[in-house]
Amino acid sequence: MGKQQRGAHGAHIVWDWNGTLLHDIHAVIDATNASFVEIGLEPITLERYRELYCVPVPRFYERLMGRLPTDAEWLMMDAVFHKHYGARVDACVLAEGAAELLAARQAAGRTQSLLSLAPHEQLVPLVRRHGIAERFVRIDGRTDGSHTGKAERMVRHLAALDGVEASRIVVIGDAVDDAVAAAHVGARAVLYTGGSHSRGSLEAAGVPVVDSLGEAVDLAESLAA
Repeated sequence: MGKQQRGAHGAHIVWDWNGTLLHDIHAVIDATNASFVEIGLEPITLERYRELYCVPVPRFYERLMGRLPTDAEWLMMDAVFHKHYGARVDACVLAEGAAELLAARQAAGRTQSLLSLAPHEQLVPLVRRHGIAERFVRIDGRTDGSHTGKAERMVRHLAALDGVEASRIVVIGDAVDDAVAAAHVGARAVLYTGGSHSRGSLEAAGVPVVDSLGEAVDLAESLAA
């Protein structure tokens, strides 16, 4: 999506959405605890959530419950969470400085795209509502029912980015899974502490960890230089 020119130099950034460009961690915690009430689990703090969260998401529930949920339980848990999250997401704002960073990179002829595990049909209208859809050469959300991580989706996303070499790509996200997906395609990653993981969890991924998106962009450019 977007009419951004594909530059041949500098980093091409593949952005994550939830917890990275969209500052929705508090909506996620509120929705998680509202859903936990319905399924009989104890509420969780932000700190504990960040220590336990992982992808695929059923593994997160395994860490909480001591066992993997059954398929039926997972479908119910997922539906209940998204019901509560959907009631809260419209109140979420972009992360601090995100809109300005995206606009500045586009004005400088840099390229960027968006890859998210959020459902595609919900993702695109939300990105448009925040006025940043035209900043990206491509926007991809989840188009199937699978809750596996981003690795194979990253392969397809990059295949659709004409002329962008993996050596120029830097993934910016808030989850260890973003680093895993980057490594899967031979790209680099920078992880941001404003979302779903604690700093300690992110540092275990073995890639740079930063506390602001401005730092992430600066580091991405230096990694691709």
